[in-house]
Amino acid sequence: MKPKPSRSLSLLLAAVLFATLAQAQTEPAPSAPAALTGTLAKVRDAGAITLGYRESSVPFSYLSSRNEPIGYSVELCKSLVTAIEEAVHKSLAIKWAPVTSESRIDAVEKGQVDLECGSTTSNLERQKRVAFSPTIFVSGTKVLVKKGSPIRDFKDLAGKKVAVTRGTTNEQTMQALSQKFKLNLNLLVQRDHAESFAQVVNGAADAFATDDVLLYGLIAQNKGKVQGDYQVVGDFLSYDPYGIMYRRNDPQLAKVVNDTFQFLAQDGEIERQYKRWFLRKLPLSTTSIDLPMSPQLETILQTMAVKAE
Repeated sequence: MKPKPSRSLSLLLAAVLFATLAQAQTEPAPSAPAALTGTLAKVRDAGAITLGYRESSVPFSYLSSRNEPIGYSVELCKSLVTAIEEAVHKSLAIKWAPVTSESRIDAVEKGQVDLECGSTTSNLERQKRVAFSPTIFVSGTKVLVKKGSPIRDFKDLAGKKVAVTRGTTNEQTMQALSQKFKLNLNLLVQRDHAESFAQVVNGAADAFATDDVLLYGLIAQNKGKVQGDYQVVGDFLSYDPYGIMYRRNDPQLAKVVNDTFQFLAQDGEIERQYKRWFLRKLPLSTTSIDLPMSPQLETILQTMAVKAE
């Protein structure tokens, strides 16, 4: 037979129970979590998220030997997917959708892709249509030519054939320079960066103008695969901060994106990914781009890290 509790113990247990019930009645019940909206609700309901990728934006977003998207931007997007999964309390399948310079903004705006993981410049004109993550890279327009070419500066391009990729800020930059300095450029507009580079390789174009880092990436990726040697010449012709694109007017997703990038900056993950893709040998290549982080990007990451504290 179990011993009966003493009178004092019974009174103590009753007092504790009474206090607990009283507290439950006086304290407000915890508020329910906010309902998911926008992209978070969309991907939770679908159980999947669609990432847009580029086929030849080395080393940001391009295809591996297995035709799988790889690169600096792709890895950062995967970190965003992990954070989104935590936000929606559900594992998400990743669906990959190829985009081009011309199609990428429409793809985000129309909901065909949820995140665009490429080499897209964030500027005021584009921000009227889509939203951008914090800056992940700082680049600018330069010119690629074959070694031995007399072209050393954009003014040497007068009357020349210059390849550009459709839908890029570089295309706009070269059009503006041609008009301002009366260069009479013959712009050969191509679908993607690989096709633009091929115009120089096969002699159809005298130069290819795009962001300098993409030019260095194409040189590294194609070293030993194409005839001739290539070099990047001249000064910067534009300023191009890159970001991950997603849909506008989506405050829940915007918070996840911004909080995630602040954490990645503080944790050092962005810097680790930078070293992986810009300072080490690239997949499918025997060489590295060997491009140290710019002072501008270092300052941006330091600022993000401070905000996260």
